Amino acid sequence: MDNLLMKLMEDIKNYRNQSSDLRESLKTAPFFNGLPEESLELVMSHAVIRTHPANRVILLENDWGGSVYFILDGWVKIRTHNVDGKEVTLNIVGKGEVIGEMAALEEVPRSTDAITLTPTTISSIPSQDFVTLLHSDPIAGIRLAQVMAKRLRQINRRLRLREADSLSRVADTLLFLAEGQGKQTSQGIEIPNLPHRELSSISGLARETVTRSLTKLEKKALIKREDDILCIFSLDALEQIIS
Repeated sequence: MDNLLMKLMEDIKNYRNQSSDLRESLKTAPFFNGLPEESLELVMSHAVIRTHPANRVILLENDWGGSVYFILDGWVKIRTHNVDGKEVTLNIVGKGEVIGEMAALEEVPRSTDAITLTPTTISSIPSQDFVTLLHSDPIAGIRLAQVMAKRLRQINRRLRLREADSLSRVADTLLFLAEGQGKQTSQGIEIPNLPHRELSSISGLARETVTRSLTKLEKKALIKREDDILCIFSLDALEQIIS
């Protein structure tokens, strides 16, 4: 009996520790920052946190959306395929972003795939909990609107540059990634040094063209590539390339 009681107490302790870790992890996501405690409790009641390796499929196009996902760390590629079956990267998102929300809101199958580009930690909640949160908490609704506005602004910018020269389009792709998940360091803004095929897909340029453009930017001392990191020394200098 004593052993059973000790095991029960240990289980309760572990559960409390896991709940505390979950709460702290969710609070690091900008979407949840500042939400009232009752809203956090609603999210936590069925939330699950998992860490995935690179190249792991999180969402599949045409699947029904049973969950909404919040990226706590790492990078995720949002992709689809054109009529010829060629992969098209629509977006690359990172920490603080929400994915899978459209299928939850519209109650339709998912329209894209989501695949991890780096080791990634993601929290998921049931779609119904997400919809309930939006109905019950106006702050959550505003946060979602801000996410949508940011994505629309990025799409508009990319459309404006679709006829621009290749160097401008690659510079804009780097700015797009820096705006999403750039990390400020003493040298500049750091982003993952993604494979050129990923930059090619999101910029709409041939991979060889992307490689040449990155080399030009490096020779101009605007960027520096080292292993898994690409450092942008000055966002303003990159902006001048596309202005």
